Amino acid sequence: MGAPPAEPGDPAAARARARRRRQLRRTAPPPRTSDAGTPPPGQRFEFANLVLGAGSLVGGLMFYAGVMHSSAYFAYFNVRASVLGFGFPQMIIWSLRLVTLPVLVCLALLALGPRLPDLLVSLRVPSRVTLAVRRAGRAVARHHALLVAAGVGLMLLWQRIQPYGWAAPLLVAAGLVLGQSAAANPARPARGLWRRGLPVAAAGLFLVWVIALIAGQLGRQDARAVAAHLVRRPAVVVLSTERLSLTGPGLVSETLPGMHYRYRYHGLRLILERERRYYVLPVGWRARVDPTFVVEDDDSILIQIMPGTQPRDGTEGQ
Repeated sequence: MGAPPAEPGDPAAARARARRRRQLRRTAPPPRTSDAGTPPPGQRFEFANLVLGAGSLVGGLMFYAGVMHSSAYFAYFNVRASVLGFGFPQMIIWSLRLVTLPVLVCLALLALGPRLPDLLVSLRVPSRVTLAVRRAGRAVARHHALLVAAGVGLMLLWQRIQPYGWAAPLLVAAGLVLGQSAAANPARPARGLWRRGLPVAAAGLFLVWVIALIAGQLGRQDARAVAAHLVRRPAVVVLSTERLSLTGPGLVSETLPGMHYRYRYHGLRLILERERRYYVLPVGWRARVDPTFVVEDDDSILIQIMPGTQPRDGTEGQ
């Protein structure tokens, strides 16, 4: 026969139960917990997708900015950038021209804008100032339609707002983005294709337009700066066995009797060297008037490249 049941208050039975619980805890497998600071696999996969998507978007925008900048730059010299065969890395390098102080300031303001009240609280700014900033942000979001209307109005005055035409699509994009915020839709959040999808897509298109306008403007500015100081570009001397049709302001041609390369042309400046093709301009080159010469290096031509004219003592005024 089995042992009689233990009394509820029996100390020996309580000790036995406690011993069995300790044994079960020792033999049971430890709970599966993530390492400290390591997210679960699902979160890691989501984070990787987010980084990959953001990187692809930034890379695509940089490539587009590089295309717009290089197209405007070389178009100033009567050259189509598409025939130069630039690859993705070169376009990314061209896009870095847009990384200027005003652009960095605007990006910093965009990043800090939604978190500005929290930043003020962390800086121990008086509560009345923080409250005023919150109210101002909500007021701007509620009146986002005015930003869109202002941008459209500036588009109607397109010729008069140059060279700040990029402000018009920027205002429209900002208004469309603010229209999707919770402050602009306190009662009914924006959902669905018509109320959220189309405005976000339209804002993206306007932002792409902004990038194209700014990149093109910077490309033309860089080209004008190069043309204004053309004598500082590398000098090019062309030696040829045959007479070449090179003429232009500041270009000098010489005949060298008895030499293999009988004709010598100097007074040229190098704009670009690409696949044994030299894009050169005469030192007196005038935009929209004079041509750009493309000299292809072959057995009948010898190209000499020398330093251009530099300011004395490295100063601009001398």
